[in-house]
Amino acid sequence: MYKHHRYPAIVIKQAVYFKLRFTLSYRDIEELLQIRGVNVDHSTIQRWVFKFSKEIEVNMNKRKKQVANSWRLDETYIKVAGKDRYLYRAVDKQGNTIDFLLTKKRMKGSAQKFLNKAIGNNGKPRIINIDKSGANTAGIRTWNRRSFTKKKIKIRRVKYLNNIVEQDHRNIKRRIQITTGFKEFESAQRTLAGIEIVHMIRKGQINDPKSTVFKTFCSLAC
Repeated sequence: MYKHHRYPAIVIKQAVYFKLRFTLSYRDIEELLQIRGVNVDHSTIQRWVFKFSKEIEVNMNKRKKQVANSWRLDETYIKVAGKDRYLYRAVDKQGNTIDFLLTKKRMKGSAQKFLNKAIGNNGKPRIINIDKSGANTAGIRTWNRRSFTKKKIKIRRVKYLNNIVEQDHRNIKRRIQITTGFKEFESAQRTLAGIEIVHMIRKGQINDPKSTVFKTFCSLAC
């Protein structure tokens, strides 16, 4: 994974972790590494985040603890190249992150795409609590129609039950406030995935007992 890189793996992991864990710009991380005697350009750090976030997500899904079968689904907007894009997210009733997906539009197809990803990684839920979004309702109903199982996903609309996922949105959005916005959609997808994964590690959702957040992150980035 780190073959042919100029810098040691631990330096790359630390730089990527700094970006995904703390509210720092790439130039801030460049300066922090310089203090530690490592000279690396901020654009190189950005490429590392783009390259390794996808592999980290794959490893995370292999080791993530099982979530509850009662979900809370909601979406929030993220600026990408000056345009509103939509980050679909779901947590279970305990607040554990189930899955996430950045989409270009807020529509039935986007909701379906998120459900396919979330169910593929976590299994089918018993019930999903949503707001009054027609796109989310249509997405779940379409999934139910296409499902071969007799037990369908129940749709529930209880506004206060989604407070837990709305509050969780804030933790993610706070992490990107320092930036002027993402310039490219795929870069935004991968960076947000990394931020979500570190957030999940901090929640204790990765099977890695007696380890620090950074060590668990490094084990996913191996």
